[in-house]
Amino acid sequence: MSEHDHDACLAQALTARPHCADLHTHHGDGGLSRRGLLIGAGLAGVGAATLPTLATLPAAAATADAQPTGFRADADSPRFTLVVMPDTQYMFDADRGNPAPLDASLRWILDNGAASNIVFLAHLGDLTQNGQAGEFASIGRSFRVLDLTRTPYSVLAGNHDINSGTDDRRGPSAYLDAFGPQRFAGSPTFGGASPGGYNTYHRFRAAGREWLLLALDWRTSAAGLTWAQSVIDAHPKTPVILTTHELAYADDDGEAHLSEYGRRLWDSLIARNDQVFLTLNGHFWPPGRTVLSNQAGHDVHVHITNYQDRYYGGAAMIRLYHFDLARDTIDVETFSPYFLGMSPEQRNALAAQEVERTGSADYFSVPIDFRARFDGFDPVPPVPPRPASSVLIPGTLAYWRFDDGSRPGSSLPGSRVVRDLSGEGNDLTRVTVGGGEQALTYSADHHPQQPAHASLFFRGGRESGAYLRTADGAPLNAQTLTRGYTVEAFIKLPDDFSGANAWCGLLSRMGAGADVGKTGDDPNEPTGTLNLDGGGAVQWAVWPVAENRISTNWSHLLPLDTWWHVAVVNDGTHTIMYVEGCPVLGNPATPAVGVATTGEFWMLGAYDYARIINTSFYGWLGDVRIVGRPLAPNEFLNHLPTTG
Repeated sequence: MSEHDHDACLAQALTARPHCADLHTHHGDGGLSRRGLLIGAGLAGVGAATLPTLATLPAAAATADAQPTGFRADADSPRFTLVVMPDTQYMFDADRGNPAPLDASLRWILDNGAASNIVFLAHLGDLTQNGQAGEFASIGRSFRVLDLTRTPYSVLAGNHDINSGTDDRRGPSAYLDAFGPQRFAGSPTFGGASPGGYNTYHRFRAAGREWLLLALDWRTSAAGLTWAQSVIDAHPKTPVILTTHELAYADDDGEAHLSEYGRRLWDSLIARNDQVFLTLNGHFWPPGRTVLSNQAGHDVHVHITNYQDRYYGGAAMIRLYHFDLARDTIDVETFSPYFLGMSPEQRNALAAQEVERTGSADYFSVPIDFRARFDGFDPVPPVPPRPASSVLIPGTLAYWRFDDGSRPGSSLPGSRVVRDLSGEGNDLTRVTVGGGEQALTYSADHHPQQPAHASLFFRGGRESGAYLRTADGAPLNAQTLTRGYTVEAFIKLPDDFSGANAWCGLLSRMGAGADVGKTGDDPNEPTGTLNLDGGGAVQWAVWPVAENRISTNWSHLLPLDTWWHVAVVNDGTHTIMYVEGCPVLGNPATPAVGVATTGEFWMLGAYDYARIINTSFYGWLGDVRIVGRPLAPNEFLNHLPTTG
């Protein structure tokens, strides 16, 4: 078959495939769950009793000159997938082997590229068994489907692809003829190659930033390492994934160790460059992984993956690295699209064992604080504090913050007045409840998006501590907020916050429901309160102006020792609570108009029941703002203004 005929055959088979989007578990950002990739994700038409080739797939209504279609990755989504494929050599072994497993894996990538947000495929070498021109011609034809669809990928030479006794200065070879730099000239991610052509680098965009993948030869010379260093130096702020054929081997329990050559590569390149955070290699089996510390003292994740020792030469198994920068995690799974594509009754006994690998070296998660890990070479500049004037939007009724220049750790004295920066006159003064001078102390701790880079620590408890209150006759005291309102606060709870701190108030109004004629529910509850239960869930509970019942909104349990922005928005009829700008589940559909008032004071850091101060707040409180109208999330205090 000519190369043109082969391409047409590939196109015909690909364009004839049925769509199976309903078989996947999708999420709102275009991603999907790890298990969702495998549930029903078989390749339609792969169901023959014998192990089929791609050419046996149905080709209904496709024309001979049809072109396979690719996909476009979402470069801004925080979730993306890197596909890794180890040694495929036994599928391309002279007159033995079978290209169908590789074809099935490549087709799976095309079928699932958009749903999984696949940004790149990295082959780890030993494409062929003997490095013969005929073997490379065969595997080269299979990879043409990626070339035709401009699907980004890299390959590198393993010891079976070239004369294993040579390094990257070896000169011409069948590998270079098939997979040299000329093959990637049209690739959207190809960055360049070393002078001999055996080392390449590739750049792709994902999660809103650039990533660099180095594909290094089986044996990289000193000149090759100098070239690799020059590539890293030319991209000083780019995280680097290094792929090579040999770097580490693993013992039977999956613990990886550097090989002799791997140690040289580590010492001369990897450990010296903090940008390299992940290395991937094949060659050895069993698979394994370890974490090493580089010269900067940062983690480098070293992974080996190879399945050529498994049934059917590993059947071109692929490993998916699901990067999730929102969760600071890489989820990893390994499976064979070839065996997956067969119906269960048509898999033989050995194929059934190899559909998916679920051992600890094949299916795992890697926690990485990406921001902290990349901070050494690409630090994210801290958000500067914003002046009060920048957040005093129309309708602001009160705005309090704690950056008055006081020394962190110092106490807020009883004589100190916390000014209402809105200019509306709702200043605050301190009230002590069985506490001492250290009940309220200044802190430099703050939410990353908080306008003021300061907070106040409340050392409160049952009938102890201190709080802040508005003066009698303050304008805010009389507000019923019947046209809608927004209440915002930045909070952080200590890691020993517990049930003993339940119902400590963040913001409350003095006065019980009974004082304003309410008889439903519990009339001893305050007319309005933002407080916390013992597990760290935030509650907004108010007596609406007209209704004879309490209206409550609830957040989920907020993890301790973490800063949170909480907002409550009422549009004049209904109330929605937001955490970090995201609406929570516990929002009532029942109307609630305004907040009843006795005309008495508001409190920061306390809760009253039956007009008695019950529990003072325990934790950090940052900026607090009350606006007399509903705000959209992009108007909240934690929403950073755009620049440029």
